[in-house]
Amino acid sequence: MKAVKFTLKGKTAFFKNPEVNSYFYFTYGNIHKPALLGMFGAILGYKGYESSFEVYPEYYDKLKELKVAIIPHQEHGCFARKVQVFNNSVGYASQEQGGNLIVKEQWLENPSWMIYVLIDDDESQKLSEYLLERKAVYIPYLGKNDHPAIIENVGVVDLQMNNSKNIRIDSLAKADDFQFDFFHIQFKYEEYLPISLKESTNHYELAKMIFTDATMIESQKEVYNDGEKNIIFY
Repeated sequence: MKAVKFTLKGKTAFFKNPEVNSYFYFTYGNIHKPALLGMFGAILGYKGYESSFEVYPEYYDKLKELKVAIIPHQEHGCFARKVQVFNNSVGYASQEQGGNLIVKEQWLENPSWMIYVLIDDDESQKLSEYLLERKAVYIPYLGKNDHPAIIENVGVVDLQMNNSKNIRIDSLAKADDFQFDFFHIQFKYEEYLPISLKESTNHYELAKMIFTDATMIESQKEVYNDGEKNIIFY
């Protein structure tokens, strides 16, 4: 099997967590699959929420079957965060006098990931070609257009299935799909991250994701190796 592999990074990133927005907007701690699919849709030129659709916007309808693996380039999986305060003076931003809205957002600082996309259908093949040729219809961002994405070190790798036990999984993985030995570990990052969109509302569906140096004892998912890393696609 083959996958397209690349480094994805930026100066900042913001992946809005819609559950909390009373005083300022929080970000998820890592890029998640729906955000990746949105970025891929921009690269390929697919329509988003600005156009009419029946069930899903075009980009998600075409790309939802892609299988991705994400490795944070941060030893413990946690990027530094900083709250940014700025003004939005667009006339419709606020009903307050003067139409000025003070925005507070929590941004990831200098995030970087290794991304794999399994090449197993026409859409993944098309995406692979665009990435390798450094083509994009629209500018890719890390969550929103304040955060340009840098894509580099693009290549196609061969994958081998790894059926070994007591190995480290180097990518983010769904916690419910594995049993880990947590008795001798240095770190464990856990967070509920979006993995898909609900068909009825297009809201996020979440799963507990884990990134750890603990060894994997049992797995309900296939583990792949590219010669360097053990990864899980989802």
